[in-house]
Amino acid sequence: MPVEEAKIEQTPEGAIVASRGWYVLNLADARWNRHGKGGEWTSFESEDAPFEQYGIGVHVLQPGQPNGRYHSESVQEDFLVLSGECLLLVEDEERRLGAWDFFHCAPGTDHILVGAGDGPCAIAMVGVRGEGKELHYPRNEKAARYDASTPEETTEPPVAYRDWTERPTPVRATWPV
Repeated sequence: MPVEEAKIEQTPEGAIVASRGWYVLNLADARWNRHGKGGEWTSFESEDAPFEQYGIGVHVLQPGQPNGRYHSESVQEDFLVLSGECLLLVEDEERRLGAWDFFHCAPGTDHILVGAGDGPCAIAMVGVRGEGKELHYPRNEKAARYDASTPEETTEPPVAYRDWTERPTPVRATWPV
């Protein structure tokens, strides 16, 4: 049985996927989210059409912006720097990454990415979904220098992000330019 093409809806902030099925969506046309501390991102999916097996998106960070809080997940994640530079904080180490650097994050690896260099850094991010996925947010002094450490050790995202009170705002794409 053929799979139908998904419906794409236009919003003032850009296109969103409105139903399940196959589709093609250009990043420049998609709706993005912006957070003052956590950068801008799009995930290629919506609440109406979530991906069941894995999440994928592009996250754009300005210098000094973390993409979230230092954490580990019980499932695999992978990251590919598309352009610009970022710092990878991984297992209490710092590594500088640039365009085309690939970071494989095995289950249980503590990590976070922080924008670096003199302009935006775009990163493709992929992660496994599903039941049984567990998160852990340890306190980390290196991550704290970038506002990327949780205030206290936890396994609950609302606790890890409780001081990030700003809500993400849907916006039109500012990347790619």
